[in-house]
Amino acid sequence: MRVLRLLRLSQLFALAVVLAVVAALTFLYRGLLLDALVETETRAHVALTQTFVNAMWPRGLDGALAVDEARLKRLAGGLDIVKIKVYDADGRTVFSTDPRQIGEDKSANPGFRRARAGTPASEITYRDHFDAWEGTLAERNIISTYVPVRAAGEAEVRAVFELYSDVTALVAHMQRGLWQILAGVLGAMALVYAALQAILWRYRRLLQEQEAARAAQEERIRHQAYHDALTGLPNRASLAEHLDAAMARARRAHSLVALLFIDLDQFKRVNDSLGHDAGDRLLCVVAKRIRDCVREVDLLFRMGGDEFIVLLEDARTPEEIALVAQRTIDAISEPLQVGHHELAVSASIGIALYPRDEAQGERLLKSADTAMYRAKELGRGRYAFFSPEMHERVESQMLMEAALRQALRNGEFVLHYQPRIDAASARVTGAEALLRWQHPAWGLVEPARFVPLLEEMGLIVPVGAWVLEQACREARAWQDAGAGALRVSVNISARQFRAETLVDTVRAALAASALPPALLELELTESLLVDDAERAIETMTRLKALGVALSIDDFGTGYSSLSYLKRFPIDHLKIDRSFVRDLAASGKDAAIFDAITALARSLGIGVIAEGVEESWQAELLRGRECTELQGHLFGRPMPAAALAALLARAPAPSERAA
Repeated sequence: MRVLRLLRLSQLFALAVVLAVVAALTFLYRGLLLDALVETETRAHVALTQTFVNAMWPRGLDGALAVDEARLKRLAGGLDIVKIKVYDADGRTVFSTDPRQIGEDKSANPGFRRARAGTPASEITYRDHFDAWEGTLAERNIISTYVPVRAAGEAEVRAVFELYSDVTALVAHMQRGLWQILAGVLGAMALVYAALQAILWRYRRLLQEQEAARAAQEERIRHQAYHDALTGLPNRASLAEHLDAAMARARRAHSLVALLFIDLDQFKRVNDSLGHDAGDRLLCVVAKRIRDCVREVDLLFRMGGDEFIVLLEDARTPEEIALVAQRTIDAISEPLQVGHHELAVSASIGIALYPRDEAQGERLLKSADTAMYRAKELGRGRYAFFSPEMHERVESQMLMEAALRQALRNGEFVLHYQPRIDAASARVTGAEALLRWQHPAWGLVEPARFVPLLEEMGLIVPVGAWVLEQACREARAWQDAGAGALRVSVNISARQFRAETLVDTVRAALAASALPPALLELELTESLLVDDAERAIETMTRLKALGVALSIDDFGTGYSSLSYLKRFPIDHLKIDRSFVRDLAASGKDAAIFDAITALARSLGIGVIAEGVEESWQAELLRGRECTELQGHLFGRPMPAAALAALLARAPAPSERAA
């Protein structure tokens, strides 16, 4: 009894300590929430200030700080801004939504002084009464931010905006959430304490409870070992056991076992453009859709990544299995909502049958995998049954990989060039370098057949280094031949861009060719920039320090974040050919195209339209302020000698145009 009494007292003491800790953490958490709210509002105020400045003083702050209150009010419409003040560099109030405050001196205000030094300053206060834009507010929580405003192209702060936001609702919501959390924690603690008291009275059952807990832990460990953490489906290790057992039952019953190897098409693009969280949510939705398409007795496994396996037993005919596969493809292809994005994905399915195709489980799985790749080759979004000929295709791919390694050693790669045309003058201003493979027996191999293999094999980095050096050498040769300042653009793959040696490779190519850096342009894709934005900015900054130009290729088909355009040191946007193709027929494409060109113009970025094949397209694009055009209308990709001949017949671009 004494031990139990001491244990009870120790529990009461521990409860008191925990309550004190919870109270302290509650106040700390509230402070952190307020700090986070202030930080978020500060960023919003900085962005709004830049919007106001761009709208009111589009030509910069060269003149007086004239503020059109009606226009400012329209810009702030629908926002939680309740008051705006503008100070000149000396702290004098030159504008306020409360006219009585115009002329006040705020030069001694700490917030103003901090903003005058170049750093935004915010604080949150509770106001019994506040003179707002639309009238007097009572009992409100107000965040005020002093935001520095710089003149265009200058580092000096020329003015200071002060924005007031009403965050009463946010603070109230935060307070309610805090009390709910506190109530939940206290309720949980009460339950824990009650459970501990019950344990005192049930001491004799402690060993039984411990044994039950040990068994449950073993079950959890086993579940984790044989199930996927994301979807809860059985994993590859579980498949091996179930497949062997299913094949044994099929041998006894003389029935079929089917493996459906399911792979999502272009799933990597979802991860690259929307992030891994969106990819995970997509996988969970897909897993549920597949589960709904098969029988309850059928088994679904996740192999990892975007690969799933369906194990069908007692299948009667291949036609019945094909119906299941098609039903699964149709279900997966239905549009789905992930966050704020509507996605439409497809799946390719490879099917292998036991005992028709293979007699061993691992080989049967490999056959289904091979059939899946065949389905992708046939156009994606379809299924394919395994056939012995597919082994020959695998061997053919292995032969292709060996030939690529040989091509790199033997110098079989060549470059073709497609000219870029100045939209206004129709002169050739540059050329895009395109990789080709001149095989001694197969002839000229198109890049679609071998570039993906170069990526998979890791050869794209050394091949890309060769492309850079060769393109620079040939561009220098055109310049020496009198072609003038002709810029050559080179595509940079994702693996190349992430390599630590990229900047050194570019520097070496420029040095070896003596090509002026301004005549080299590197084309990057959106996906490789948004995957790790901070590292991308660092790499691009180092490349710009060399003097080369940078462009985003196929713009509009990937993430297309406007905030990234502001941060990335980009010289050109290459608008994807899909917008050019449907420019006249699709009002939406035309609107998107016009929005991109307007944005690029405001940021001082050139616009290059790809895929121009018809003269009417060129005329439309010239009227939409494109700076350059590229496409079959002006020339298909051609060897360096053919481009040199074309340049010899055309006027050379000036050094200024380059």
